[in-house]
Amino acid sequence: MIDGFSANVIGISGSILIVVAYAYNVYADAVNAFIYNGTNLIGAILLTISLMVHFNLASFLLEIVWIITAVGGLFKAYRNHKRQST
Repeated sequence: MIDGFSANVIGISGSILIVVAYAYNVYADAVNAFIYNGTNLIGAILLTISLMVHFNLASFLLEIVWIITAVGGLFKAYRNHKRQST
């Protein structure tokens, strides 16, 4: 089981990744959808892990939606990449 301190470190790491992904999306000249959505997915997963220790229903639901959105973005990026390759 994860202790409270480790849960905080994991959650803060996830938050940092999501903010970094957002900044990347805002400031990059060209955004790589795999990097953007992958970073968001990892960040959301880390935050969800931390929520297993410090549970908050609203935050948990938000992270589930974030995970679903990031997976959808990765799927779309994969489809687009596959189309461009052929």
